Amino acid sequence: MLAVAEEKVEGCITASTVYDLYYLLRKHLHDHERTRQTLLGLITSVNILNVTDMDCERAFTLPLPDYEEALLACCGQRHKADYIVTRDPNHFKGSPVKVIEPDTLLQQL
Repeated sequence: MLAVAEEKVEGCITASTVYDLYYLLRKHLHDHERTRQTLLGLITSVNILNVTDMDCERAFTLPLPDYEEALLACCGQRHKADYIVTRDPNHFKGSPVKVIEPDTLLQQL
């Protein structure tokens, strides 16, 4: 996230990721206001990508075992993302978008 904040890279997440993060943060922080402030800080730093019906359909055609990850790959491809940054690149084998681990991306910067 520091690389995003320093504008070395452009960070993107999907709207559904914001929903997931809200759920996880709220569960962890037990405080709506802290959760809200944390997420507002995040969403002002990254681009929120929309997911279309075509992304939802195309995700079923990708050879990824997890639908949510296939959906991220489709969305990333449509938005011409350079990479999907993940700590578990094995989950994205077969992705149309290159996959990179955070440490490797930071080394490249």
